[in-house]
Amino acid sequence: MINIGARDFERELQFQASRSGGAGGQNVNKVNSKVELRFHVENSELLTEEEKALVLEKLANRINGEGYLQVVCQTERSQFKNKELCVERFKELLRQATTRQKKRTATKATRSSVRRRLEGKKKQAEKNLTAASEAIFRRSIKALQGWLLR
Repeated sequence: MINIGARDFERELQFQASRSGGAGGQNVNKVNSKVELRFHVENSELLTEEEKALVLEKLANRINGEGYLQVVCQTERSQFKNKELCVERFKELLRQATTRQKKRTATKATRSSVRRRLEGKKKQAEKNLTAASEAIFRRSIKALQGWLLR
């Protein structure tokens, strides 16, 4: 895909500021520091049809009923920093959504790894056999002792 970061999405983004919750003391009640970024995916002129389809598919949980991709930032106390954070997160979301995952190539286990696995299984089986035979031996001794003490 083409580099998402190189495109200028500023003219297609809509920002809305509102009062934020959380830390900030009295400042929280006075200043609109929470920023909500909205981007209409289907109406975008900067995304190709293929990229739009990928974004709509992969970011469906972040897209509302009107077709807007929403990103909300309220971690910083300043509106400007929150706006910058929103734009960064937005570009990162688009980058992740439009990046195709590499197909996994099937590989065969090496002979030595198969041999090591089988040897480990044999050792474990031997341990289980000795432990089981010891338990049976102990039970039979107890049974004999009980029989002799009658």
